[in-house]
Amino acid sequence: MRKTYDCPPTLDDEGVLAFCKKGFLTLEGVVDDETNRRTNEFVEEHDGTEPTKILSEDWVVDAVIKNPQAAGAIRALLGKDFGLPILMSNHRVHTPGPAQEWHVDGGAKFGPQLEYLQVFYLPQECTREMGPTELLPGSHFLFSHRDAMKQIGRVRGSYYAVAPAGSIILTHYGIWHRRSESSVRSLRNNLKYNYWRRSAPTRDWLINADFDVATADYSSPEPTYRQQFRDAYDTAEMYF
Repeated sequence: MRKTYDCPPTLDDEGVLAFCKKGFLTLEGVVDDETNRRTNEFVEEHDGTEPTKILSEDWVVDAVIKNPQAAGAIRALLGKDFGLPILMSNHRVHTPGPAQEWHVDGGAKFGPQLEYLQVFYLPQECTREMGPTELLPGSHFLFSHRDAMKQIGRVRGSYYAVAPAGSIILTHYGIWHRRSESSVRSLRNNLKYNYWRRSAPTRDWLINADFDVATADYSSPEPTYRQQFRDAYDTAEMYF
């Protein structure tokens, strides 16, 4: 498999700006049913938690890793010839159970640069009762030590990644996330992998002719958990 990939971008100025504000993008049902079925079977037959071998399967590379809608969004965010995943993890869990602690993954960096994307692929439907990934919008701008984060419980304004089978969720690597509490009996698969930038940032996504960078709305939806106007400053800096 090629280690880099290029394709036409599918996000425009508004789409890129929305990602900068929230730190994630959900693409619902973009992977076909047959690929979802084969993926669930593969993780059942092989290593259920670290199924990196699946990256050598062409059907996964074509339908998931290079999925046109997902890859097009990645191309817009990370630029041309972005790096392809070399590891695959599976947050495979038997439910019901309590929520995880809030955390960011090891190696996360905080700042205006967008260098990596952390991506989740759901090969099966994930309902609210199954304990979907919970994300805190805008938290990719909030640095906190993991020991401090684990003291936090419910957070107003969090987003539950409830989605149909075949959904792909693109996230900033530093976003706060956790597995939410679950209340039904199920076996939940949630595959996670990364992409990274290999070219200098430039505005080479889809350009909106009527998009004015001087008058665009850079503010984030409430609550932002930041000082007044800081959300707009952070978003604008990342977008530029």
